[in-house]
Amino acid sequence: MEPGLIWVLGGLLLLGAELALPGIFLLWVGLAAIGTGLFVLLAAPPFWQTAVAFVLLLAAGIALAMRLKRAPRALPVLNTPDAGLVGRHGVLLPAEGPQARVRVGDSEWAARLTRHAVASPGDAVRVEAVDGTTLVVRPLGA
Repeated sequence: MEPGLIWVLGGLLLLGAELALPGIFLLWVGLAAIGTGLFVLLAAPPFWQTAVAFVLLLAAGIALAMRLKRAPRALPVLNTPDAGLVGRHGVLLPAEGPQARVRVGDSEWAARLTRHAVASPGDAVRVEAVDGTTLVVRPLGA
């Protein structure tokens, strides 16, 4: 059998093993073996060049994996307080302490009015931002 085909088949077997045994380790070895097999089929190099090609392709794959792992990922917005609250409307509730409260949907939140905004209990408000667990709201009439 052609040596290049052996490399390609070996790489395909490693990719299949990666599917059966999840981990990301066999992926890069399998891809390097397939690349080496294609190199052998196209150029018919001596063994030492084949070995160098395999090592270089494997190193490139590992370097790519490390780079992808370090890439910054967007922070998830699921289950964060501002994910669904900014832009929603609510009603300012009567103050029962030092801080204003607002009802948005079926929940009550601590609230703070935007600068220079004036509102009284019962006024409709819009959520402008979230500061920790406090909603920053402005009256709808403003």
